[in-house]
Amino acid sequence: MEENKEQILVQHLLLKEETAWKELFGVYSRNLTYVCSRYIIGKEDVHDVLQNSFIKMFRSIESFEYRGSGSLKAWMTRIVVNESLKYLKQNTELKYVNHEFEFPDIPNEEEPNLEEIPQTVIMKMIRLLPDGYRTVFNLYVFEEKSHKEIAMLLGIAENSSASQFHRAKAMLAQKIKEYKMSKKAQYE
Repeated sequence: MEENKEQILVQHLLLKEETAWKELFGVYSRNLTYVCSRYIIGKEDVHDVLQNSFIKMFRSIESFEYRGSGSLKAWMTRIVVNESLKYLKQNTELKYVNHEFEFPDIPNEEEPNLEEIPQTVIMKMIRLLPDGYRTVFNLYVFEEKSHKEIAMLLGIAENSSASQFHRAKAMLAQKIKEYKMSKKAQYE
């Protein structure tokens, strides 16, 4: 069986070869920056979290177990997400709302059609969510964590995770509606 590029790269990383680490950074840093910036807003903070993530990868590469194509990227993404959450816990006061507040319940409307909206705009909308909402939303949607897993990761109640997600979705739906209305007004 022929080894793929990822397996070969891992072998060189295990040998702590500088060129392998440079290659890893070159190949994956853009994607990992994107992952990190879903959680962390400030550019300098994203840079710091990524640097800490790469240090953690370097120090723990021996614990990585190759499980097939894409497993290296998944391992690195998990480290970046965990380092992002660690940063948020240490440096921001994540606000998780446990009570009802002035957010109208949205009737069971259809999910908004996102095809008309550029991905960059949607990501900006997500980044504008309050820290707690954004964190829960990202963990649920992008990392595919259950509310039980999110609750354990963040030290909150499971129903709090679910309500944060619900509110995040409602805020995004409102932002999408406003965006579509502003685009429609431009063409009238």
